[in-house]
Amino acid sequence: MNPLYIAFVWHQHQPNYKNPQTNKYLLPWVRLHCTKDYYDLAAILEKFPKIKQTFNITPCLMEQIIDYTNGATDDFLDVTKKPSKELTKENRIFILKNFFMANPETMIEPYPRYQELFRRRGWRADDNYLSRIEPLFSTADIRDIIVWFNLSWISPYFRQYNEKIKYLLKKEKNFSEEDKHLLIDETTKILEQVLPKHKELQDKGQIEITTSPYYHPILPLIIDTNIAKAGMPNVSLPKTRFHQPEDAELQIKTGLALYEKIFGRKSRGMWPSEGSVSSDIVPFVAKNGINWIATDEEILFKTLGKINGSNGNGILYKPYKITVGKYSVNAVFRDHKLSDLIGFVYYKMSAKDAANDFIERLTEIKNSSNNNNGKPSLVSIILDGENCWEYYKNSGFDFLNSLYTKLSEQEKNGLITTTVSDFLEKFPPKDELKGIFPGSWINGNFGIWIGHPEDNQAWDYLSQTRKFLLSRTPKTEPPENIKKAWEEIYIAEGSDWNWWYGADHSSQNDAEFDQLFRAHLINVYKLLNEKVPDNLYISIKRKWESLGNIIKPVDFIKPKIDGKVTSYFEWHNAGFYDVSKSGGAMHQTDTCIKMIYWGFDETELFFRLDFIQPFPKNIKFKIVFLKPEQRDITIDPHNNSAIFDTTESTELKNIAIGKRGVIEFSIPFSEIGTKPGETIEFVVITEQKGLELERWPYHASIVLAHPSKNFPEEHWSA
Repeated sequence: MNPLYIAFVWHQHQPNYKNPQTNKYLLPWVRLHCTKDYYDLAAILEKFPKIKQTFNITPCLMEQIIDYTNGATDDFLDVTKKPSKELTKENRIFILKNFFMANPETMIEPYPRYQELFRRRGWRADDNYLSRIEPLFSTADIRDIIVWFNLSWISPYFRQYNEKIKYLLKKEKNFSEEDKHLLIDETTKILEQVLPKHKELQDKGQIEITTSPYYHPILPLIIDTNIAKAGMPNVSLPKTRFHQPEDAELQIKTGLALYEKIFGRKSRGMWPSEGSVSSDIVPFVAKNGINWIATDEEILFKTLGKINGSNGNGILYKPYKITVGKYSVNAVFRDHKLSDLIGFVYYKMSAKDAANDFIERLTEIKNSSNNNNGKPSLVSIILDGENCWEYYKNSGFDFLNSLYTKLSEQEKNGLITTTVSDFLEKFPPKDELKGIFPGSWINGNFGIWIGHPEDNQAWDYLSQTRKFLLSRTPKTEPPENIKKAWEEIYIAEGSDWNWWYGADHSSQNDAEFDQLFRAHLINVYKLLNEKVPDNLYISIKRKWESLGNIIKPVDFIKPKIDGKVTSYFEWHNAGFYDVSKSGGAMHQTDTCIKMIYWGFDETELFFRLDFIQPFPKNIKFKIVFLKPEQRDITIDPHNNSAIFDTTESTELKNIAIGKRGVIEFSIPFSEIGTKPGETIEFVVITEQKGLELERWPYHASIVLAHPSKNFPEEHWSA
């Protein structure tokens, strides 16, 4: 039997956080991910010489790392360095607001002093509240918060082997100014090692390093925003069509040039930003020397006209050659189930159990893969190299140690890790695609970055500013200020700004991302000493509700419980939650649940859950009521049953599980135990063999009130 090759591709990226007005970084995430994630993720491989991997490092991340090693600073580092006794009230509020930005369960609670300070501050972080409680924190308290915030973003490797870091961890509290500066010095040394460590492992042949277009733009949209209609025919487009293929090629060229300057060789591969591809990008990557690109499996299935990979492993687990005219490039496609297990699920398990589960899944793929014309199969596991680890105990170090140990042992059984280029060199693709469906790794389209009014407004502002700059650019060699202005345009073309616009994603830093995007456009005008348009000073990001993608019921409903969408109108007045629009810095794409509907009449609460089809093996779904008391409805789609977990475990009678991925059921309010006006609160969970795979909403819950008989009149609107 052929072996199974496994290509891990870790994508390491941060947008350009430098504020062009102050020339320093507004947010600290480049620095903090360097000290916690980037070094360790590469250096851990030195313990496992059999493990080969690919690291995709974006040029704008490389640029910022180098900038920090040359003395760049950020707002967080500035207040860290400032003597604690000299901090102003504004500084102290900034620290109380921002220096607990870490996952509490894994990065705060393990440290008693940090947890104590966090509990004293509380979960609220609005400025008015913090202004009131700020005097309750002593200078020593504030200094301890500063030190612990920076310590919590130190990787397991340095916590284990760096004597100065170990000293600070052991001291735990009452840190001095000298302690604080010792920590700053050590974090600077870590930053200085990140890129050299990657180059060292590359030169040894254990890892491949690749890159992306310079400022991480969505190439197909830069080439032509109208391409969004291919995957979303009804999408609302910006008022002004953005159509700048020359910018797309420049982002590729400049990114490759910086990569070669730092790593001493040409990049053979490229992760197009957000896995965003189209036939239009193929000539640009091919003529610039790129041998392979990668994107998500859904793009492959849409290109082939398949639904959920209906022909099995024979389609996904092999490379392809994409040909457009006289240009061609190889491509591998991300297994988003395995990738999302690492990104969103395994942190909930013990390191050993998670690693065992992953090996079992790989073994199952190896044993079930089609012959692939006598060639071994390739599984591509592609995900962020930074964001998921803060949810893992010990920053994922235990999980990766366990996984790499088992993979090293499994090589003799035919599970072999590889870089993408090594595999393609040994086993060039035989299958050819005449073009590729345009889309990204999220939902197979570009909906995260275009279509929402905020996204479209950002595109229009970019078009407006670029048109202005073009009108001021001479055809001969432009002066230095014009060159700098064009760099601001290229930064503004990055994908990260629109990631946070709209209701799809949100974070504590929404305002900062909005500010940075507009600051780059504003600076174009300032560099040319021209008046800045007033609209660029007004925030694009609206004050959306934290759960803006939860739509509440507006009238009574009485759907037919038959597992089918009998009529558009039967659920028209229900509440609904779109799972695809829920996310933060990461985005889970491999979800069983797609939509959640709920509604009611005077006596019953109705649910409709829309899923992928077919249902995965051993899958169960739960409605978990948090109020009026915690009880579950467990749905087993394989035996068409739903059990309400009361003291007597009642089986629901009014349930239908349809053949097209729709489950409908109802439960009387009398069984829930509420009266009109009382609160009902619930979440929806997906489980497989007792392991929680999904929870929606992810960071909150759905809340409704038991309706009165006058609900329709109370919520009527013209």
